Order: sequence, then structure tokens, then C-alpha cells
Amino acid sequence: MSGFTVRWVKNSLKSRAQRVVVNGATRGWQPVTSGVPQGSVVGPVLFSAFISNLGAGLERSISSFAEDTKLEGAVDSLEGQEALQRDLDILEHWAMINGMKFNKPKCQILHLGQSNAGRKYKMAEEWLESSPAERDLGVLVHSRLNTRQQCAPAAKRANNILRCIKHSITSQSREVIIPLYSALVWPHLEYCVQFWVPQPKMDVKVLVGIQRKETKVVKGLEGKG
Repeated sequence: MSGFTVRWVKNSLKSRAQRVVVNGATRGWQPVTSGVPQGSVVGPVLFSAFISNLGAGLERSISSFAEDTKLEGAVDSLEGQEALQRDLDILEHWAMINGMKFNKPKCQILHLGQSNAGRKYKMAEEWLESSPAERDLGVLVHSRLNTRQQCAPAAKRANNILRCIKHSITSQSREVIIPLYSALVWPHLEYCVQFWVPQPKMDVKVLVGIQRKETKVVKGLEGKG
């Protein structure tokens, strides 16, 4: 790291103070000696630099987004189970030497596949709980890769917005409704759909139903859904 970068980071963190205001009563300013201001540009930069070596020495792949970290890998033998446990031990050791802690209640295992043995793992001395489904960047991933839990909420959100458009917009012309549908409704139906694309007819029917409701709202498109 160059001297200019070090000075830039230092100047952004030093000479900071904060105070508390409760019901109009203000306490005096107190110096802030640790932490990074939330909402600042330097915050994500420093955090990314801090966790840059998080995956060092791991046998399995790891992915991180903001403060979320996911360790993943195929386990089809006792050796694979032991390798995954070693990686968890490495992560726990990294947190310890860097003065951080993993939120154990939020650390859960997602066993994928119907024939998955559902092996147990732990961090430090605490056994991790198994979860039937986990949300990954807005997509709900089910242990059996069932898309219904992702499909139903997406359709519900889209349907609520479509209903709001129908009852709050006076004009029902194509020039007005279609741009609103494209901007407010459609994103809920197509977000990461390449990943969770529904296969069961029931799920497809739910999503198609939203499209049909939209055609009923637009004058001239009635009955064309």
C-alpha cells in the first residue's frame, strides 16, 4: 500500500466524534477511536481489504457479498465431510486472530439434493443447524431445489403492485400501463429467473396469471393474455 493511500485512509478515520441526542437533550461530543463510518465510500473499501485473505488455505470454494460468506462444496464421502469441517475450522481461526466473530445462530447448513446424507458440522464447539431453504441475493434456494417458495412470493409482490396500479391510475391506456408494468411489476417476475426458472405447471400458472391480469387492465388487450 502506497504512502498516499495510507494517508487517505488515516485522514478519513481520524479526528471523528459523536454524541447522543435523546428527547432534545444532547450529551457532549466523545471521540470515536474505532470503527468505520457507515455510508462512507472508504467503508466498503476497507472491509474488502480486511477480508481479502478470508479464503486463504480453504479446500472448498467460498463466496462473499458484503458481510455474508458462503462455504460450499460437494460432499459424497467421509473424506469430503472432513475436508469441509477443516475449512470451517480455518474460518473460525481466521475470525479469532482478526478479532471478529461469526454469528453462529445465523450460520446454517443447506443440504442440497434428495439423497443428501445431511451430515453435521460445527464451528468452534457449537453445532450448526440445518436449514430447509436459504436466501441468496434475493433468491430463495430450497434444499430440494423446489422453486415454489421463490415463485409464490414473487408472484404475490407483483400482484400487489399490479393491483395498486389498477386502483390508483385513472388512465388505462397502453401508453400508461405498459411502462408502469415494465418498471414496477415485471422486475419481480424476471429477477434471476434464469436460476429459479419454474418447471412445475402450478408455478408457471401462477406467473402466467400475473400476465393475464395485466392484459385485462390495458384497454385493447382484454382477453389476449
